[in-house]
Amino acid sequence: MVWTRDEMAARAAKELRDGYYVNLGVGIPTQVANLIPDGMRVMLHSENGMLGMGPFPYEGEADADLINAGKQTITELTQTSYFSSADSFGMIRGGHINLSILGGMQVSQAGDLANWMVPGKMIKGMGGAMDLVAGVRRVVVVMEHCEKSGAPKFRRECVLPLTGKGVVDLLITDLAVFEIDKRGGAATLIELAPGVTLEALKSKTEAEFAIASSLAMP
Repeated sequence: MVWTRDEMAARAAKELRDGYYVNLGVGIPTQVANLIPDGMRVMLHSENGMLGMGPFPYEGEADADLINAGKQTITELTQTSYFSSADSFGMIRGGHINLSILGGMQVSQAGDLANWMVPGKMIKGMGGAMDLVAGVRRVVVVMEHCEKSGAPKFRRECVLPLTGKGVVDLLITDLAVFEIDKRGGAATLIELAPGVTLEALKSKTEAEFAIASSLAMP
């Protein structure tokens, strides 16, 4: 068994803390907006100038003028505030965002991240990805462990153009969770998805990693 996209988002939501200012990337990370624990105060931030994003709207209640940076319709809260994109990036670059949860195309064992382009394909721009990994205090990446071809996305070194070097603190895939020591350039396996064996994980991983002593092996 592997974790579903919903289960990966739920695991990412466990990284939230009361009082955090959080930026959610496009894809699986956006689902975290619907998974904030009851009673926890978390302010969701968007690069397009919104602080205090609410969850996705119910069918028929969407407001086309309320969108996140990924152009998905969202809701506002009583504490929502709006400002320019320049001010929004000032928050990021000034280190005022506690946590960013992003998608990824490749992650290296040293915490390098590639998530903004694939050479030869249409490039829409890097968006806020490079600012987020450079200015946010903690970066969590959520992605499938392998490409559709079966090639590993958790690698010794990224081969796609980098978004940031040594920026990932935690990697969540559909198979496992890894902590990454960015200073030491080393990854440690801390969780396995139910039913996933260490042998199966290693066969689908190019990166080298240690195993946490606290990990209960299946």
